[in-house]
Amino acid sequence: MLDNYRVIELGLWVAGPSAGAILADWGADVVKVESPEGDPMRRLFALLVGHGQTASPPFDLDNRGKRSVVIDLATEAGRDVLHRLVKGADVFVTNLRPEAVDRLGFGHERLLAENPHLVYAAITGYGLEGPDAHRAGYDVGGFWARTGVAATLAPGDAPPPQIRGGFGDHVTGLTTVAGILGALLERERTGKGRLVETSLLRTGMYCLGWDLGIQLRFDKLNPPLARDEEINPMVNCYRSADGHWFWLLGVESQRMFPKLCAALGRDDLLTDERFAEGRGRRHNATALIEALDAEFARNDLDALTAEFDEHDVWWAPVNTPAEAVLDPQALAAGAVVEVPEGEGAPAHRAIATPVSFPGEPQPPLGPVPGLGEHTDEVLLEAGYADDERAALRASGAIA
Repeated sequence: MLDNYRVIELGLWVAGPSAGAILADWGADVVKVESPEGDPMRRLFALLVGHGQTASPPFDLDNRGKRSVVIDLATEAGRDVLHRLVKGADVFVTNLRPEAVDRLGFGHERLLAENPHLVYAAITGYGLEGPDAHRAGYDVGGFWARTGVAATLAPGDAPPPQIRGGFGDHVTGLTTVAGILGALLERERTGKGRLVETSLLRTGMYCLGWDLGIQLRFDKLNPPLARDEEINPMVNCYRSADGHWFWLLGVESQRMFPKLCAALGRDDLLTDERFAEGRGRRHNATALIEALDAEFARNDLDALTAEFDEHDVWWAPVNTPAEAVLDPQALAAGAVVEVPEGEGAPAHRAIATPVSFPGEPQPPLGPVPGLGEHTDEVLLEAGYADDERAALRASGAIA
């Protein structure tokens, strides 16, 4: 799909590299520029908990299929090398903080002046302008905490739950890819590149747009509720007798409630004046949830599944990660892929990026690159002769 597009990625951690990984999965030539120490994600477990685990599946997911080039941007010669690479690129992706990018000489104004054909994608925690544009974000800060997302996840005065890593970064990476493709389409018409900008903050607020829209319109918002207070018991999580959690998906409560009652053999709930209508179910939600809890606690999930399917009750299992990666439907949908062996990681099964193009030949997945594995290869393509590369290596500008 993106054959013959060259992407230069000056990124680390997750948001920027995740955008580059999607482009690489789609066939783009993504050149990952790393410092001599490498992207910190290569050492994730050592950085988080201090142990000696050298494998980093999170790094592998967001960097497979790229070519790794080590350039020391603290040196003038190293910066010159990167400028030369960018002049031959279609896309430049960075998630370094704006002042760091400008200090190094790779701000969008300069690069677009050097290469008017370039699509420059800037990913930040909080945007390019404003009093906190300089702040470090990470997805916990920029996507979850500051946007209001975390505050909606726990009822009452309970502390926000711990956040699983990468959520906000990956959504922001997808957002960035959409912006890049829009700019590339515009370039097809105009011949000119442009700046594309997104942030963890903007992406997170868009994801919470229903709640924030209500807040903006009505200046108030219902607080998050405990499970046993959920206003629509037909969209709630429950537990079977054998300990499996599942979620009912009865968004259209009035249509789905009779089906659930039939599945449970509890037609009496339909005639109970507390539950017969949606308004009553809302005002008596705690009592209905208690009744449903008692019913579900009498049956194993397999038995419930048979009744749900027979009576067209919409539901979904609450899979553990161990269950999710073996879920037959996830496998049939292409959610797990085989990544070939490379210098950076052995052959392994991994999670697919979330878009396919049925009917078209899929670009083969590339391996995880070793640190600096492709430095000579990429610089040779950029016109650096053997003696020039040797001199750059001797000076420490490349590795």
